[in-house]
Amino acid sequence: MKMIKGMDISTLLEEEACGAKYYDFGEEADLLDILKRYGVNSVRLRLWNDPYDEQGNSYGAGTNDLDKTICMAKRAKASGMGFLLDYHYSDFWADPGKQIVPKAWQGYGPEQLEEAVYEYTVSTMTALREAGVAPTMVQVGNELTNGLLWPTGQKPNFDQLAKYINAGIRGVREVDDQVKIMIHLDNGGFNEMYVEWFDHFMERGEDFDVIGLSYYPFWHGTLDQLEYNMRDLAKRYQKELVVAEVSMGFTMEDYRDREGDPDKRLKGMATKPELVENLEYPMTPKGQADFMEDIMHRIKSVPGGLGFYYWEPAWIPVPGCGWATEAALRYTGEEGPGGNEWANQALFDYDGNSLPALRRIRDFR
Repeated sequence: MKMIKGMDISTLLEEEACGAKYYDFGEEADLLDILKRYGVNSVRLRLWNDPYDEQGNSYGAGTNDLDKTICMAKRAKASGMGFLLDYHYSDFWADPGKQIVPKAWQGYGPEQLEEAVYEYTVSTMTALREAGVAPTMVQVGNELTNGLLWPTGQKPNFDQLAKYINAGIRGVREVDDQVKIMIHLDNGGFNEMYVEWFDHFMERGEDFDVIGLSYYPFWHGTLDQLEYNMRDLAKRYQKELVVAEVSMGFTMEDYRDREGDPDKRLKGMATKPELVENLEYPMTPKGQADFMEDIMHRIKSVPGGLGFYYWEPAWIPVPGCGWATEAALRYTGEEGPGGNEWANQALFDYDGNSLPALRRIRDFR
């Protein structure tokens, strides 16, 4: 089976609107054309319910509503790529630190939320199919380590958590009973957490096909721990596995001056110096390429290991394309600031030039 060599390009439309350009050996080209040259065969696109405030102000970070998801999925399909649909079931970022109920569902009780998840999943899956861009894989929720639709679906309330996920799974199956369904957690090196989570879910959950893992080497343990976890999960649960989010830095050079905002509005890179001191590979272009070759070998060696999705390889530093707008921060209740945390982990340098890791991805067999 052909390995999934995927990329999450959810911010692409916003990057382009803010002036980002991409180059391969000095020649400007469409991002998807460049990725296709390097063997990329699938994209991952997140979907937020309503990433705007009541006045219509965008939340930013791609503003990934249904229309934008359809637009990008059409571009991917035209390039012959697959499409992993990433439901967040929130109006903005959903991850282990926050799973905020969409504005339209706030005040709903558990049964109403179950019905809302089901109906929203059916309506959006139907819209994608009617637009000619039915996904080739669907993840029901994003980084569900601590649940979804807080507080009622928050871990350790596995009974309710599972009911919400089950409603999403049934919604996907109502529209497409053949598409692969993924359940996705973060912290891919933490086997004990995965076993506890999936033991509880398997007692309560609808059937699904793929376990998705996030793995960021500066947060989620060693590559050996990731590989051990994947091998154990494959044997224990008889599911296929995808590293649904992965990235690695190519530099620690600052890029704030390229973002065009005062420092107080910039978040700064996620890879703080203290987090990268003990990485197995240096944060250089060669280190990034070596890391990707290593992780591809490990994924391929695991029974049922399908491939990976590199997280936001094209999120280069340009003015106006950051993590969150003021409207978004009012929704999440966070203080901010916004800005780009990820540019030193892209697969393009700060000027938009392709990096050696892409060639390593292309050449891996």
